Amino acid sequence: VLTGGERVVLRLIAKGFSNRGIAAAMSITEKTVRTHPSSILENLGVPDRTNAAIAAIQRGIVHLA
Repeated sequence: VLTGGERVVLRLIAKGFSNRGIAAAMSITEKTVRTHPSSILENLGVPDRTNAAIAAIQRGIVHLA
């Protein structure tokens, strides 16, 4: 189960945003952004950001349209 903030971060990761870009888009610090991916990876059971984005799209967690 992902939090609302994690879902937003995951959507931006899937769109190719860097941590800096995610921070700017969400009006939060890069330090805060860095805490989300590790939780996202653990919750999705994937090893990295790329696989998190793929899993999120395949599972219907994130829609890029």
